[in-house]
Amino acid sequence: MLRASFFMSKSCPFARNAVWILSDQHPASMLSCAGDPNAATPNLDRLAAEGVRFTRHQSVFPLCCPARGTLLTGRYPHHCVDGHEVRMPPEMPTIAHAFREAGRRTAWFGKWHLDGFHEKTGRAAFHHVPRERRGGFDTWIGYENNNAQFDCHVHGHRRTGDTTEEVERHRLPSFETDDLTDLAIGHLEELAAAGASFFVAISVQPPHDPYTAPADWMRRHRPADVVLPRNVPPIPRIEEQARREIAGANALVENLDHNVGRIREALRRLGLADDTAVVYLSDHGDQHGQHGHFRKCTPYAGSVNVPMIVGGPCDRHYAMPHAEAAPIGTVDAVPTTLGLCGIPKPDAMPGFDFSAAARPGGLARAEGTPPDAALLQYIRPTGHGPANDLPWRGIVTADGWKYASFAGAPYLMFDLDEDPLEMCNLAHHAHAAPKRRELHGRLKALLEEVGDGFALPGAG
Repeated sequence: MLRASFFMSKSCPFARNAVWILSDQHPASMLSCAGDPNAATPNLDRLAAEGVRFTRHQSVFPLCCPARGTLLTGRYPHHCVDGHEVRMPPEMPTIAHAFREAGRRTAWFGKWHLDGFHEKTGRAAFHHVPRERRGGFDTWIGYENNNAQFDCHVHGHRRTGDTTEEVERHRLPSFETDDLTDLAIGHLEELAAAGASFFVAISVQPPHDPYTAPADWMRRHRPADVVLPRNVPPIPRIEEQARREIAGANALVENLDHNVGRIREALRRLGLADDTAVVYLSDHGDQHGQHGHFRKCTPYAGSVNVPMIVGGPCDRHYAMPHAEAAPIGTVDAVPTTLGLCGIPKPDAMPGFDFSAAARPGGLARAEGTPPDAALLQYIRPTGHGPANDLPWRGIVTADGWKYASFAGAPYLMFDLDEDPLEMCNLAHHAHAAPKRRELHGRLKALLEEVGDGFALPGAG
């Protein structure tokens, strides 16, 4: 067994605690450490510089509810939450159950979006999620959904010692990300005082639209100053919207980055940093005009390639921080987080434990063979204007390819190493047909392995 890693003391090979910082609609490219000229994310950059940034982390289903269902349960969407506004099965174990069984206290703060509330019937921010549908967390203070980040309402329950009390719905005082961070830090202070080990998740709506941050952050970004990605087509209406939304999204990301720094500073102040793994991730991205698309639900990188950064106090313990290009997916987040803490993944979870990537020796020291592809699913179209109106399936492979298919025909195929901006779709190029057939076969085999009955077309 390894004797040391970046998030632990030398006497213990695993983290005692874990913190998730979960954002909504943050594409992996929107980080200064990823080379984005519009971004300034010093705290996330430091987390990555001290740990591991999974550069090809894929959202298994680039839409809030399905991605979150998989993040919480470690189950693929077709076995958990397979569409928009679909309720997560209340009997399905979550990451909270696994940590609680291992003796950790568990807490969730913020956006849930897993209770199946249909927003055409009212405002989801006022929907009451009953305790039995709060994922098994000891403390749960959150909301179903809310696209008004300056008007955030939360409710839930709080465990204090051996007692648990209900928390009535109330409005947070200022901006969502700041206020949820305040709640989480207060809870960390309580846990530190009690000497309890823990898993704490902070789940914020930003940088999801509407792309309006607090004024101090908004004034740092002007649409006219935005450097557009080269794969945004030169169509005036698309460029105008992309500039406006990229400016606002970066303001939201910078505010979020500031709060990541606050959480890490609180861990240091409370003496928890040496025992705590910190994982930053997002449920899906936003294309921000790339290829003429906005929002999510496509297999393009802006939609499916999302941040996953595993960090901790590696100044002393971890000598080889790096960017890891293995194809890791949303389904792997729970096994990997449990692995960081030395907790075996439940048998019902099909994902892989990538925690070895965060230790000396990297994935070569992993237990088992890492998967050679990450699965992408789009099971039920939402009907939203910017979204795809046909279901599709896809894969991102360890050898640097992306392939996606509709039920009736191949959809997209890219050589990601040669074409990282996904500007040359090879899905219907005759010279690429042998590779298409190979990738089609790999996708078919993976769908069969996970029990997804999607009807792929003939290999062609």
